[in-house]
Amino acid sequence: MGTPWFLIGLSFFVVLWMTYNTLVPEALRFDSADIGFTALTLILSLQASYAAPLILLAQNRQDDRDRVGMEQDRQRAERNLADTEYLAREVVALRLAIKDVATKDFIRSELRALLEELDNNPANDKS
Repeated sequence: MGTPWFLIGLSFFVVLWMTYNTLVPEALRFDSADIGFTALTLILSLQASYAAPLILLAQNRQDDRDRVGMEQDRQRAERNLADTEYLAREVVALRLAIKDVATKDFIRSELRALLEELDNNPANDKS
Protein backbone atom coordinates (compact mmCIF):
# COMPACT_ATOMS: atom_id res chain seq x y z
CA MET A 1 0.00 0.00 0.00
CA GLY A 2 2.79 2.42 0.70
CA THR A 3 4.75 1.76 -2.46
CA PRO A 4 5.08 4.31 -5.26
CA TRP A 5 3.51 1.84 -7.71
CA PHE A 6 0.42 1.51 -5.54
CA LEU A 7 0.03 5.30 -5.35
CA ILE A 8 0.51 5.66 -9.09
CA GLY A 9 -1.94 2.82 -9.79
CA LEU A 10 -4.55 4.22 -7.39
CA SER A 11 -4.20 7.69 -8.91
CA PHE A 12 -4.57 6.22 -12.40
CA PHE A 13 -7.65 4.26 -11.27
CA VAL A 14 -9.31 7.35 -9.74
CA VAL A 15 -8.58 9.52 -12.79
CA LEU A 16 -9.88 6.79 -15.11
CA TRP A 17 -13.01 6.34 -12.95
CA MET A 18 -13.75 10.06 -12.86
CA THR A 19 -13.02 10.55 -16.55
CA TYR A 20 -15.23 7.64 -17.59
CA ASN A 21 -18.13 8.71 -15.37
CA THR A 22 -17.86 12.31 -16.55
CA LEU A 23 -17.35 11.96 -20.31
CA VAL A 24 -19.43 8.92 -21.36
CA PRO A 25 -23.15 9.27 -22.08
CA GLU A 26 -25.29 9.31 -18.98
CA ALA A 27 -26.88 5.97 -19.77
CA LEU A 28 -23.47 4.23 -19.57
CA ARG A 29 -22.34 5.89 -16.34
CA PHE A 30 -22.36 3.78 -13.19
CA ASP A 31 -21.26 6.53 -10.77
CA SER A 32 -22.57 9.97 -11.57
CA ALA A 33 -20.48 13.07 -11.05
CA ASP A 34 -23.70 14.95 -10.28
CA ILE A 35 -24.01 13.21 -6.92
CA GLY A 36 -20.30 13.34 -6.12
CA PHE A 37 -19.02 9.96 -7.27
CA THR A 38 -20.71 8.06 -4.44
CA ALA A 39 -19.36 4.63 -5.40
CA LEU A 40 -15.81 5.98 -5.74
CA THR A 41 -16.10 7.65 -2.35
CA LEU A 42 -17.33 4.38 -0.85
CA ILE A 43 -14.45 2.42 -2.40
CA LEU A 44 -11.85 4.92 -1.20
CA SER A 45 -13.38 4.97 2.29
CA LEU A 46 -13.28 1.19 2.42
CA GLN A 47 -9.65 1.21 1.30
CA ALA A 48 -8.83 3.79 3.99
CA SER A 49 -10.61 1.73 6.66
CA TYR A 50 -8.28 -1.18 5.83
CA ALA A 51 -5.21 1.01 5.48
CA ALA A 52 -5.34 2.47 9.01
CA PRO A 53 -5.14 -0.89 10.85
CA LEU A 54 -2.45 -2.08 8.45
CA ILE A 55 -0.41 1.02 9.22
CA LEU A 56 -0.82 0.40 12.95
CA LEU A 57 0.23 -3.23 12.53
CA ALA A 58 3.29 -2.15 10.57
CA GLN A 59 4.19 0.35 13.29
CA ASN A 60 3.84 -2.34 15.97
CA ARG A 61 6.07 -4.69 14.01
CA GLN A 62 8.63 -1.93 13.54
CA ASP A 63 8.52 -1.21 17.28
CA ASP A 64 9.18 -4.89 17.95
CA ARG A 65 12.11 -4.88 15.53
CA ASP A 66 13.48 -1.72 17.14
CA ARG A 67 13.12 -3.28 20.60
CA VAL A 68 15.04 -6.39 19.49
CA GLY A 69 17.69 -4.21 17.87
CA MET A 70 18.09 -2.14 21.03
CA GLU A 71 18.40 -5.31 23.13
CA GLN A 72 21.10 -6.62 20.79
CA ASP A 73 22.89 -3.27 20.94
CA ARG A 74 22.74 -3.34 24.75
CA GLN A 75 24.15 -6.88 24.84
CA ARG A 76 26.90 -5.90 22.41
CA ALA A 77 27.76 -2.88 24.55
CA GLU A 78 27.93 -5.10 27.66
CA ARG A 79 30.28 -7.50 25.87
CA ASN A 80 32.44 -4.60 24.69
CA LEU A 81 32.59 -3.24 28.24
CA ALA A 82 33.54 -6.66 29.63
CA ASP A 83 36.23 -7.05 26.95
CA THR A 84 37.57 -3.58 27.68
CA GLU A 85 37.71 -4.28 31.42
CA TYR A 86 39.48 -7.59 30.77
CA LEU A 87 42.04 -5.91 28.52
CA ALA A 88 42.59 -3.16 31.11
CA ARG A 89 43.27 -5.80 33.79
CA GLU A 90 45.70 -7.56 31.43
CA VAL A 91 47.55 -4.31 30.73
CA VAL A 92 47.89 -3.67 34.47
CA ALA A 93 49.17 -7.22 34.99
CA LEU A 94 51.73 -6.74 32.20
CA ARG A 95 52.89 -3.47 33.72
CA LEU A 96 53.35 -5.15 37.07
CA ALA A 97 55.24 -8.02 35.44
CA ILE A 98 57.48 -5.63 33.52
CA LYS A 99 58.50 -3.92 36.75
CA ASP A 100 60.08 -7.19 37.89
CA VAL A 101 61.92 -7.84 34.61
CA ALA A 102 65.52 -6.68 34.42
CA THR A 103 66.08 -4.07 31.75
CA LYS A 104 68.99 -4.01 29.31
CA ASP A 105 70.49 -1.00 31.05
CA PHE A 106 70.33 -2.74 34.43
CA ILE A 107 72.01 -5.89 33.04
CA ARG A 108 74.70 -3.82 31.31
CA SER A 109 75.46 -1.89 34.47
CA GLU A 110 75.66 -5.13 36.49
CA LEU A 111 77.97 -6.73 33.91
CA ARG A 112 80.21 -3.63 33.89
CA ALA A 113 80.36 -3.70 37.65
CA LEU A 114 81.32 -7.40 37.60
CA LEU A 115 83.97 -6.78 34.93
CA GLU A 116 85.44 -3.94 36.93
CA GLU A 117 85.40 -6.11 40.02
CA LEU A 118 87.20 -8.89 38.16
CA ASP A 119 89.73 -6.46 36.74
CA ASN A 120 90.39 -4.93 40.15
CA ASN A 121 90.51 -8.22 42.06
CA PRO A 122 94.14 -9.01 43.06
CA ALA A 123 93.45 -12.75 43.31
CA ASN A 124 93.07 -12.90 39.56
CA ASP A 125 96.50 -11.30 39.03
CA LYS A 126 99.02 -14.01 38.15
CA SER A 127 102.12 -11.94 38.47
